[in-house]
Amino acid sequence: MTDKALPQSGLLRLSSILELIPVSKSAWWDGVKNRVYPQPVKLGKRMTAWRASDIARLIQEGVRK
Repeated sequence: MTDKALPQSGLLRLSSILELIPVSKSAWWDGVKNRVYPQPVKLGKRMTAWRASDIARLIQEGVRK
């Protein structure tokens, strides 16, 4: 996702999300753990993604602490 456009549906990997939301990987995972950021979907033993709709909602509504 080089143009930083958010798809309307589907799943996003962390690298794509971090292009849209400027936080570090460790800050993202800390936010997921503390339920500040959306919970991931486990696609395999070592593959995780997030619903594009959850990321769009996060961007639209902002972070609630």
